[in-house]
Amino acid sequence: MAAQALTLLREVSRLEAPLEELRALQSVLQSVPLSELREQAAELRLGPLFSLLNENHREQTTLCVSILERLLQALEPVHVARNLRNDLQRGLTHPNDSVKILTLSQVGRIVENSDAVTEILNNTELLKQIVYCIGGENLSVAKAAIKSLSRISLTQAGLEALFESNLLDDLKNVMKTNDIVRYRVYELIVEISSVSPESLNYCTTSGLVTQLLKELTGEDVLVRATCIEMVTSLACTHHGRQYLAQEGVIDQISNIIVGADSDPFSSFYLPGFVKFFGNLAIMDSPQQVCERYPVFVEKVFEMMESQDPTMIGVAVDTIGILGSNVEGKQVLQKTGTRFERLLMRMGYQAKNASTELKIRCLDAISSLFYLPPEQQTDDLLRMAESWFSSLSRDPLELFRGISNQPFPELHCAALKVFTAIANQPWAQKLMFHSPGFVEYVMDRSVEHDKASKDAKYELVKALASSKTIAEIFGNPNYLRLRTYLSEGPYYVKPISTTAVEGAE
Repeated sequence: MAAQALTLLREVSRLEAPLEELRALQSVLQSVPLSELREQAAELRLGPLFSLLNENHREQTTLCVSILERLLQALEPVHVARNLRNDLQRGLTHPNDSVKILTLSQVGRIVENSDAVTEILNNTELLKQIVYCIGGENLSVAKAAIKSLSRISLTQAGLEALFESNLLDDLKNVMKTNDIVRYRVYELIVEISSVSPESLNYCTTSGLVTQLLKELTGEDVLVRATCIEMVTSLACTHHGRQYLAQEGVIDQISNIIVGADSDPFSSFYLPGFVKFFGNLAIMDSPQQVCERYPVFVEKVFEMMESQDPTMIGVAVDTIGILGSNVEGKQVLQKTGTRFERLLMRMGYQAKNASTELKIRCLDAISSLFYLPPEQQTDDLLRMAESWFSSLSRDPLELFRGISNQPFPELHCAALKVFTAIANQPWAQKLMFHSPGFVEYVMDRSVEHDKASKDAKYELVKALASSKTIAEIFGNPNYLRLRTYLSEGPYYVKPISTTAVEGAE
């Protein structure tokens, strides 16, 4: 098969319009194992195929791209970088996006290879073309270019190539294309900055990080909304947070939230700004962040009272993030009756909101109420029980009602709530004394899809693994849980049949 492919490849190189041969070659290659092609790698002459890409013939180009995708996989990245550099350069400027994507996929292979990447770093023209691919209309082309440049920047040599040469001017020129392309460059800069303090230093020296931060705190509300997402990504690293704090950016974001009440357009950027602080709190210290920036907590409570589902959704997500660890739970507990009212509102939304918002509420509730066994102090267990009673008049029945709705996502989200509280004695007592609840847990016929069966199994596992379950549920029920656990999530009870004499 590989020999037949090589013969066809030679035929292609001799003909001016080899459509039939290209179709035949494509067909043969689908049957040739990659291992066989690799054995014949030295015989592969791909120049003619690349030349055929230069002709303005759609089917020919499509066939060549398909064939090259297969054949290039048989070549080592170093070989591609050294012997096909001119073809790669032409590929990046080709009018057909599929050719650019093919070329960038090879660049991706090269930059992942420590021996081959040097070849690209020494090829400034190729690097320049990769930079200009960020400015193309096709998003797949732009993302592949960003990924390659980000990977190149993982080395000292790569950082120097990108930031200490004319490439930086090329990057700044590309940014002038339009707003969308400018944000793509910011995305690349944030990716590079997030790698290490040294990478961040290169990016700040370039002036591009400063430019991003100016746009974040500028007057254009739509630009703010886009920039805050990138700044939030930068804040995911310790050195990124340090830089933002030193530059006074976190204080500026807080001040913008303070002034949001008098801004009729604040709904465009406020969700992103609140998410920023939610992420900041969970990565650093919820208590320190909430004490230093009280406007953040205040705004979350305000948003929860809003009639706007977008604002409520952000508040719910943020409460879920904030309450995902013990320190965050204690910060929320300090707000007293105000938090109890928020929980009541969350319970109301879990029952009455749109399906998407219901799921977000249930996820946040799961996050708020989960307590690992080693953190289950008497005070925290009392707090969790008190919070649970604030959600509604009969929270257990509320979530059971939601879980019975014919939507797998809602069913799983409600089961997650039960799983979150399943290892807490107060919740086990509630479950045991709730009519029919134990049977509901044991009943496999309720779940019909894989996700639901997995979610129910997690609930059973959480109950069965608890040290207090045998005492509260009783030994017979405990043994039923252990049996369910040993049978696995997808067990189907065999249906017994009785043979009747004379039956056909």
